[in-house]
Amino acid sequence: MASPKKRLQGLVAATITPMTEHGEINFSVIGQYVDYLVEEQGVKNIFVNGTTGEGLSLSISERRQVAEEWVTKGRNKLDQVVIHVGALSLKESQELAKHAAEIGADGIAVIAPFFLKPRNKDALIDFLKEVAAAAPAQPFYYYHIPALTGVQIRAEELLDGIQEKIPSFQGLKFSDTNLLDFGQCVDQNRERQLAFLFGVDEQLLSALVMGATGAVGSPTQINHPTQNSIGKELSLPHSPFLLTGILYSEIYQLCGQTRFWSVPDQSHHDSGIWDSNGPTPASTAESLQGVY
Repeated sequence: MASPKKRLQGLVAATITPMTEHGEINFSVIGQYVDYLVEEQGVKNIFVNGTTGEGLSLSISERRQVAEEWVTKGRNKLDQVVIHVGALSLKESQELAKHAAEIGADGIAVIAPFFLKPRNKDALIDFLKEVAAAAPAQPFYYYHIPALTGVQIRAEELLDGIQEKIPSFQGLKFSDTNLLDFGQCVDQNRERQLAFLFGVDEQLLSALVMGATGAVGSPTQINHPTQNSIGKELSLPHSPFLLTGILYSEIYQLCGQTRFWSVPDQSHHDSGIWDSNGPTPASTAESLQGVY
C-alpha cells in the first residue's frame, strides 16, 4: 500500500493556473506563487491542475509543464504536491499519472470520466484502477465532484472495498454538498487512516465536525483571518479537532462570509480573479499576468 512521507491533511491550496494576456501559461510567476502560499499563508500542500487550475481545459503538454513547474519550484518548500491527472481518455490519464511519478509528485488524483460516464461503482473503480496502476507507487486520491461530472455514484459506496482493488488508494477530495454521504465515508472508514479532504468551502466547518482531515480550495490562498484560523486548527496533530477551535472558526467564518468575495481595500481580491460567484476562470482573468 502506498505510504506518503506525511499524511495529507490541513489546508491544501487548489492552485490557479496563471496566464498571460495572450492566453499562454505564465510559468515565470509560479515560483513567486509558491513563496506567497508558504510565507504569507502558511500553506504547504497544493492540488494542481484541478477545477480551479482548469486542468481539463489545458492540453496534455500544458498539464505536464504546469505539473513540472510546481514540483520544481516547490521542492524543499512545499510538503506535498498532488497532481490531478484525470481525463476523458484513459490513456491520457495514465500518461499523466506516469509523468507525475517521474517528476517526483507526492500523489495523484483522478476525477470520474464525464462524457461516457461509468454507470455503476464497478465501472468507475475499473477506470480508477487502470490509472492508478500506471503509477503504482503514487498515493492515489479520488476526486469526487458530481455536480460537474454528472456521475452520481455515492462516495461512500465507492470506498467500500476500494483498497483491495487499488492498493495505493489514500483518500478522496470530496467536492459535493451531500454531507450525509461525506459523514458516512468518514464513519465507515475510520480505521483505514484515509485522507478525507473537503472541497466545498461554504460547508467546511460542518465537514470538520463530521471528521474531515483537511480542505482543498481556493480561499486558502487569500490572506483572511477566517482561513488562517481554520488552517491552524487543521494543522493540529489531533483528531477530532478541538471544540473550542471549531467554535472560534465558526465565528470567523460567519463574520467573513459576507466580506469574502468583495474586499474593496485589497486590490488583489478585486483584480479580476474573484467575482461574486467565486474564482474567475484563469484563462479569462486579465490580472493573471501575475499571481494575485
